[in-house]
Amino acid sequence: MPTVLPSPTVGVLEIGPLTIHAYALCILAGIFVAVWMGDRRLRDRGGEAGVVLDVAMWAVPFGIVGGRLYHVITTPQPYFGEGGSPVDALKIWQGGLGIWGAVALGALGAWIACRRYEVSFLTFADAVVPGILVAQAIGRWGNWFNNEIYGPATDLPWGLEIHEWDSGAGRAAVDAAGDPIVLGTFHPTFLYESLFLLALAVLLLVLDRRVRFAPGQVMALYIAGYPVGRIVIESIRTDAANTILGLRVNIWTSVVVFVLGVVLYITLGRRAARSKETNVSDGENSTLTR
Repeated sequence: MPTVLPSPTVGVLEIGPLTIHAYALCILAGIFVAVWMGDRRLRDRGGEAGVVLDVAMWAVPFGIVGGRLYHVITTPQPYFGEGGSPVDALKIWQGGLGIWGAVALGALGAWIACRRYEVSFLTFADAVVPGILVAQAIGRWGNWFNNEIYGPATDLPWGLEIHEWDSGAGRAAVDAAGDPIVLGTFHPTFLYESLFLLALAVLLLVLDRRVRFAPGQVMALYIAGYPVGRIVIESIRTDAANTILGLRVNIWTSVVVFVLGVVLYITLGRRAARSKETNVSDGENSTLTR
């Protein structure tokens, strides 16, 4: 049975001496969409046009470094294990960015920039997280171009054909006849995650219109919401990964991040409630002293 979603046999575009990796193009497209969405949402919150792009100039480099560091730290064997090449740790275009590190250091870069441009970090974060989710969804298609991030074998109609991949060349390995080598048909977990990310982005956009959240709570919902889908997807991924007590490292990270998001959501809500009570109390005291 033919697959609905075949995988590319080439993940690069060569223009003369220039080699453009589809993985990088997906990341850049995601960043563009995130900045555009975030700018519109921040302006709706009273922010100035262009601020999101200014902050992104800090957050994106921090995020890329953080994403690569997380990947290398949690999957060190290809770089520092037997037969590994430490230099390959710098080859981001071959794939390998951990979202947890990207978000953590990206948030640090954004916080520094927000202080520099005198923007409320919580307001900024609430404005940009739906766009970040869409950016992640777009970025996942870089895994499709690289024939990576898939689940167990399947004969379902939406099964994904995966090729043996030559990451150095950015294309499928070929047999003696010059034909791409097919490993089999597998669950497209990259697609499952991409669809989940888009659904979560829509949910946050809808909730943000209907619910009066405290500053930072939309960000907290993102922090708590994304790990829910990630835990499910990680449980069916079959690519090599380091484990702790039999579970993939990313599952443990997801659990920790989920708890952090819930605690942050509750804490921000309580802080906003206390602030409101204080303001009301101050208003009443002011009235009594007139």
